[in-house]
Amino acid sequence: MIPYRTIKQTGEFQIEIKKSIFICSMARVTDEAGAEAFIQQIKSDHYKATHHTFAYMIGENNEIQRMSDDGEPSGTAGVPMLEALKNMDLKNVVAVVTRYFGGKKLGAGGLIRAYSNAVSEACHHIGIVSREIQSPVAVTIDYPLTGQLEHWIELHDYPLLDTEYMENVTYTLGVDVNTINDFKVELVDFTSDNIAFKVGNPKYVDIPVAID
Repeated sequence: MIPYRTIKQTGEFQIEIKKSIFICSMARVTDEAGAEAFIQQIKSDHYKATHHTFAYMIGENNEIQRMSDDGEPSGTAGVPMLEALKNMDLKNVVAVVTRYFGGKKLGAGGLIRAYSNAVSEACHHIGIVSREIQSPVAVTIDYPLTGQLEHWIELHDYPLLDTEYMENVTYTLGVDVNTINDFKVELVDFTSDNIAFKVGNPKYVDIPVAID
C-alpha cells in the first residue's frame, strides 16, 4: 500500500468546441480488464458518437499506460489525454473522451487542446483525492479525562471515527501509518500515561485535494 492521487469518483463532464461535443467520462480502475470494460460501456452508451478516444494509467509506478486516438489524427487525442493525467499525477484511472463531430475541423493543434482540456476540466468537475493510508487507533481513557482529550482532538487533524462509552471511554481516530508512534508519544505525555491504545489494520482513506 502506497499513497497516491486519483479521481474522487466515477463521473463525466462535457465541453463544446466549434459545435463538436466532447464528453469526458472517467472512472477509478485497478487493472486493465476494468479499464477496458469501462471503455466498452462508454462506447455502448454513446454508440452514435464519431470517436471514443481513451487513456489510462494503472499501477503504483504507472506500469500500465495505454491510449487510443480512435480515428483522430495520430497523436492528437490519446497522447494529450495521457499527458493530462500525468500532469495531475493521477493513478489507477481511465478517461474516455466521446466526440460528436459538429461539422467543423479543429486542426491538429485544436484537437490536442480539446482532448487535453476535456480531461483536465473533467478532473476539476469530478474532484481529485489523495488516497492516504491510515490505521484506526482506539484510544481508551478514564471518564475524568474526557473533556481534556476531546479538546485535544478538536485542535488536531485526526478524524474521529467512533466513540464508545463503557467502563472507560474509547475514541477511535484515523491516524497516518507513518505518524502513529508520534501520535502515541504525544498522547501519553498529554495524559501522563493514563491511556491505552489499540491499533487496527491500515486502509486507504480519501482526502480531498485542492486543484489549481
